[in-house]
Amino acid sequence: MIEKFRSGYQKISTYLNDGQERSVKAKKNILGALLIKGTSIMISLAMVPLTIDYVNPSRYGIWLTLSSIVGWFAFFDIGLTQGLRNKFAEALTDGNKEQARIYVSTTYATLTLIFFLVWIVFLVTNSFLDWTAILKVDSAMVSELSILVVIVFTYFCLQFILKTVTSILTADQQPAQASLIELIGQFISLLSIIFLVVFTEGSLINLGLALCISPIVVLLFANLILFKGKYRDFRPSMAKVDFKHAKSLFQLGGKFFVIQIASIVQYESANIIIARNFSTTDVTAFNVVHRYFGVLNMAFAIFLTPFWSASTEAFLRKDFQWIKSSIKKYNKLNLLLFFVGLVMLYFAQDIYDLWLGQGTIQIDFQLSMWGFIFFILFVFGSKYVSFLNGISALRIQFWSSMFSPILYILIAITLIGPFQMGVSALFIAAIFANVNGVVLAPLQYYMVVDRKKQGVWLK
Repeated sequence: MIEKFRSGYQKISTYLNDGQERSVKAKKNILGALLIKGTSIMISLAMVPLTIDYVNPSRYGIWLTLSSIVGWFAFFDIGLTQGLRNKFAEALTDGNKEQARIYVSTTYATLTLIFFLVWIVFLVTNSFLDWTAILKVDSAMVSELSILVVIVFTYFCLQFILKTVTSILTADQQPAQASLIELIGQFISLLSIIFLVVFTEGSLINLGLALCISPIVVLLFANLILFKGKYRDFRPSMAKVDFKHAKSLFQLGGKFFVIQIASIVQYESANIIIARNFSTTDVTAFNVVHRYFGVLNMAFAIFLTPFWSASTEAFLRKDFQWIKSSIKKYNKLNLLLFFVGLVMLYFAQDIYDLWLGQGTIQIDFQLSMWGFIFFILFVFGSKYVSFLNGISALRIQFWSSMFSPILYILIAITLIGPFQMGVSALFIAAIFANVNGVVLAPLQYYMVVDRKKQGVWLK
């Protein structure tokens, strides 16, 4: 038995350490991400019933709504951390540690300035806001909600700054370590919630403190440990802040910003369109299908995440063979997920009943089918988009993102009206609006990698 275990361990170790350095990094990070993400999902699932039990379902809904509203302020990041991710990876590939440190220092300084100003403006504005009216809850909660929203907003501002270190880890092809930081924060939050349930009465303020302080403390320690340890050569310093370099970060980050905006606007508008043309029950059905088949995308993302920064290095070193080999492996994984998705589609209603409760919601097979098709095509295109993001070839994606939300809404309304396609229209519209991922990105990849074209293909 021991010999079999040793033999198995040696085979796994040989597989993980076989191949080029970036391939070895990718395999180890994928394995780490599988373990970390799996644990993270279990903690998230465990926290939901505990939190609901602590504050009751209605107050938990208030917490989720406030978090969602404040979460929109993520736009003030304006793509800087994603710009840093590429610029840092490029500097590492060139062996230019000084340049990498300038990018890190400038990013931290810029984000600190932006979010400090945003925080001050919010504190002033918050004193004039009636959150009980905004959320349509009992007016007796006005003081409690005012304090809670300050806690949540302060948390988000600090998080945006401190999470820069996770972008550095990802740029250095260490996404599993970035996920580990998040997991530790989640675990401490879980312990905090258990403590609150056992020793205190339900309180939104206590809940906010428990869920916000833990991740910030973990991120703070991660910054201190990493910049005193393995990343001490890139430690942020005021002396290294150079806002001339912020221009290149803004130029690259600005494109990512527009692309992010297009994606979020498209998804958020779906619920509004459904609610106005159908019912809130149909909104629930759409989101159930979206989450169900979204598992395919979550699974693929675990394997795909290291590819972004690895492709930055490979492209700069003109290692096209490695890039082609990676794409072939991702295509095989796409095929596997296609068959997994077919099984999910066949058992969809049974799983909905098991997940939500028998008879809780009846979802048309057609809606599930179009949800399956959308995510399969989305997963197919994501590997090409990730490669192009890694080499900063964003112009085509940028311009397509300018038009895709408009195309999405027009197609959705047309399919809902004259063609009477029902809620499925939203998935069908999303398929056509994703012309970049399904058509343009694969074409751009082919022109860059196979045909060695430059010009507009590389901008």
